Amino acid sequence: MRALRVGIAAALIAASFVGPDARGESLQRRIPGGPLAQQLSRLDCTRVTAADVADVLRLAPAPRIVLLQGSVAFVTMEPFARFLIAMGYPEERLRNPRDGALSYASFVDAAALAGALAYDYEQTAEQPMLIGHSQGGAVVIRVLHELAGTFGNPLAVVDPATGNALPRTTIVDPFTHESRPVTGIRVSFAAALATGWLLRVLLGQWTILPHLRTIPDSVNEFTGFDLPNDPIAGNLLGVSPYVAAGSARVRNVLLPAEYSHVGLPLVDRLSSVPTLRAWIDAWHPGSQAPIPPGDTTNLVHAADLWYSVKRNWCEQAQRLLELRGS
Repeated sequence: MRALRVGIAAALIAASFVGPDARGESLQRRIPGGPLAQQLSRLDCTRVTAADVADVLRLAPAPRIVLLQGSVAFVTMEPFARFLIAMGYPEERLRNPRDGALSYASFVDAAALAGALAYDYEQTAEQPMLIGHSQGGAVVIRVLHELAGTFGNPLAVVDPATGNALPRTTIVDPFTHESRPVTGIRVSFAAALATGWLLRVLLGQWTILPHLRTIPDSVNEFTGFDLPNDPIAGNLLGVSPYVAAGSARVRNVLLPAEYSHVGLPLVDRLSSVPTLRAWIDAWHPGSQAPIPPGDTTNLVHAADLWYSVKRNWCEQAQRLLELRGS
């Protein structure tokens, strides 16, 4: 297996396999070929193993992941980013192109973030992923509604490296080669952790309140994680489930009551405990494997999100193969 990994790496170097520059370098140079393409095409994206990540996926392009922190500044999504990196996700696809941070602030312009995601898709042909905690989850949902056109505003394309809006509201779709508006661009996966209505009211975020639990078709798959009796989220009288407005695949996950709202991003230690890491790597929806002994705080959503991330990573990498020769 090590020889195969070395062989794939050598093939990539020989093929000058690099990412696109700011001017949209030809996608042909990003598309996996040779041994890597063969390995990717044979992966079962619903059962991606630790070996698949280490030997195949880590050599393939990865979608941009935007991790949005809550409103409490001393708890960011950086520990979650560190967890993903330790599990094998490319660090550069987690960092904010503008400042290099691993965690995005939650008081951001959702329309501008939507425009930056459209720019990334145009350059990479990979649909991005969004994961937000608390207030960050509200931003995730706001971005999805911006992309769906819920608020009726045209969206400018935004250069994520500078944060500057470009003088256009369309991109060239890398698959159809046709011009299309930013509105309508899709995200492959999105998730919200402990996002409730109470802080939206306290922070005066009135426009998102009617849409907070409705997931539009601008995302392929969405998972909402809630804590029972969470006073910060405002669900002491019960949890309202997320529902799909149309065709989006929506899942609702109720986390163990002993988890902490503020502490949900603190999952980085889980990757360093061999028994917990093995359990996370093997987890899949419907898994009946017993939870290992010891401190398993935050294990449920860490495993669930890692499964969704690596499956979407695999599917996006396989989709890139469709562009070969186009």
